[in-house]
Amino acid sequence: MIWSGDKMDFVASVVSGIATLTQTLEDGRTQMVGLLLPSDFVGRPGRDRAAYNITATTDILMCCFRRKPFEELMDRTPHIAQRLLQMTLDELDAAREWMLLLGRKTAREKIASLLSIVARRDASIRHRGNGNSLTFDLPLTREAMADYLGLTLETVSRQISALKRDGVIELTGKRHVIVPDMERLLMEAGDDSDGGLLT
Repeated sequence: MIWSGDKMDFVASVVSGIATLTQTLEDGRTQMVGLLLPSDFVGRPGRDRAAYNITATTDILMCCFRRKPFEELMDRTPHIAQRLLQMTLDELDAAREWMLLLGRKTAREKIASLLSIVARRDASIRHRGNGNSLTFDLPLTREAMADYLGLTLETVSRQISALKRDGVIELTGKRHVIVPDMERLLMEAGDDSDGGLLT
């Protein structure tokens, strides 16, 4: 959708769908550095160039605003600027949580964490019978998950199979995920401080 360094005359909010943020090094290597999920903000007021490559991994719908009028609206409407600051601080918290995930969690906890992040934030999730069960389509290939989590493809496949075998998740095909008990998935992620499901 957007290449790093591109001129951006707009800012946007993700309404539905998921995209990846990647950074390309001088030698051509690419690293995924984040995900854009529903309600995330794209672009920065006061900055007219994209900092990262943005690639849609699903069909994506964004609500776009021309950057200059949006900046003027922020000047006239302080609560919009305050909300944008809050979103930026939430993004900083998510980046710190991701540092913890990459640096300290086991491979199983990394996979469970990624699944729980997508499940909590993806607006297309569908709740099932007991209210604590949900289903969603995983927006990343196993190769992309491996890249994002700093794991090998084999490790990702092995850990997903283990979570399936242990009943933490169910899979239909390679991408359709059913989480019978969200609290159990959060426990597998090593996350004992989460506020629970987003509804």
